[in-house]
Amino acid sequence: MTKPSRTKPRIGLLGTGPWARSTHAPALAAHPEIEFSGVWGRRPEAAAALAAEHGTTAYDDADALFAASDAVAVALPPDIQAPLAARAAAAGCHLLLDKPVATTVAGAHEVVAAAERSGVASVVFCTLRFTPGVAAWIARQAATEGWFTGRAEWLGALFSPGADSPYAASPWRREKGGLWDVGPHALSVLLPVLGDATEVTAAGGAEDTVHLALRHTSGASSSATLSLSAPAAAAGATVEFRGAHGVAVLPEGRGGGAGAPFAAAVDALLAAVRTGEPHPCDVRFGLRLTEILAEAERQLAGRRQGDD
Repeated sequence: MTKPSRTKPRIGLLGTGPWARSTHAPALAAHPEIEFSGVWGRRPEAAAALAAEHGTTAYDDADALFAASDAVAVALPPDIQAPLAARAAAAGCHLLLDKPVATTVAGAHEVVAAAERSGVASVVFCTLRFTPGVAAWIARQAATEGWFTGRAEWLGALFSPGADSPYAASPWRREKGGLWDVGPHALSVLLPVLGDATEVTAAGGAEDTVHLALRHTSGASSSATLSLSAPAAAAGATVEFRGAHGVAVLPEGRGGGAGAPFAAAVDALLAAVRTGEPHPCDVRFGLRLTEILAEAERQLAGRRQGDD
């Protein structure tokens, strides 16, 4: 059961890492339509520092933050996020989750089941789906018929020599690589335009690079190249669609940071709570992303075993 509505919904934050510090906490503190209800983290001293910086309360106990909140935003590694999200949903909190929801299908199913039992709203923060201009471009392509194929390239330089990103130290990114970190970005654009994936084929490349070939419900096909180990000079991201109407390319100008997209994701969650209409990027979509990526991972593991 969800909690009674208030004049301003209270949203708490789970997580204190670089993503939480640079994006979630500042956006929650600045959002005019919500109350930033508090911070919980695995390191209490980090939670206290982040809460103090943004004028809110630090919690040592996640369940206490759930009790003080109407919704939670999560900035944690996916397989820590999933069980906490299920607990938050069971406590009646709406969910604003990071991608991927989990890196196991069972973990993602747990979140979906908890959200459905409690009737809470949910949004998964696939950044491009909430980026001004880009979100409208995706909607226009989704409304256009006759696409023949799509192509996504998401080449990060996180693990390339000389990279100084704070995310390079992330254990889960080191373990799971580009498939799980940037794969959701690519799929979050390909799927709404071309339809759900009916076939998935995965092949490995250099370092953590993965190549996906997809068949979609529309009959179109697509490919995606995903990596966190590209040379810095080769890094970048693009998506294009080709079909009866010509070629459509993902707009440039996406480098303005994640603050505005995250604020738009907060707005989307508030709208889903208010209207009762599920958002297209809800936990069910997050589950589908996990299913596709887990199938790709299974194929890659099978090929590696076959090479031994």
